[in-house]
Amino acid sequence: MPHRLDRRRRWLTALGWPTGVALTSWDYMWRTTPLHRRELIAKRTDGRDLPPTYPHGVDAADVQPAEQGHGPLFHRRYRTSVRRGRMNAAELMAAVQCDLNSAAPTKLASFQKTRGDRAKMAVGDEYVVRMPGPWDGPVRVIAVGPSSFRLATLHGHLEAGQIEFRARDDDGVVFEIESWARSSDFWSNLLYQHLRMAKEVQLHMWLSFLENVTRIAGGRMTGGVDIETHRIADFNVAS
Repeated sequence: MPHRLDRRRRWLTALGWPTGVALTSWDYMWRTTPLHRRELIAKRTDGRDLPPTYPHGVDAADVQPAEQGHGPLFHRRYRTSVRRGRMNAAELMAAVQCDLNSAAPTKLASFQKTRGDRAKMAVGDEYVVRMPGPWDGPVRVIAVGPSSFRLATLHGHLEAGQIEFRARDDDGVVFEIESWARSSDFWSNLLYQHLRMAKEVQLHMWLSFLENVTRIAGGRMTGGVDIETHRIADFNVAS
């Protein structure tokens, strides 16, 4: 079973929620990074937007796959280009893997490691993503390489699915965050799809992550952030 935060750490984190919400709202209103957003309707039968299979031998205990979620599947990719930096793709990815909070917008969300070596990332490691609100976001590392890593959501997360972070050398470094996820239950789906509250918080989180990745690399973000979303409403329909 995955490790969870003890009661004391949960309360200490909770004390920061009001401040975190206020600071996040302020940052969101004054964001100047250019955004290029596209949302398209896709079909399950296309196959291209379906979540990747879990790697062979991965620990699937307590994993919350997209098939167990609620509502449409969202296949989303955030991408930016970092130029004139002091790191190549492998060096940048190694820095992020070593300390996720170096890139995370910690006023909004922080990664607290609950299983594994704190000095490195390995398959089977677990984190709890702490965000403003009365919930945890437990995840498990299911793939790690020199240019990428992938996380799977665990039971108790607001989403059901996977998310991958990757970098490649291309006139600087191209950094991408790609996710395949559904809401974990009816209420999460209401917040995300209908009220759009969680959707905008999530958008702010990953945009901030890319901005911080640019800072870690010591470079400049070129062209802003490209965000493409494919929405699959018929995910539960057998192909």
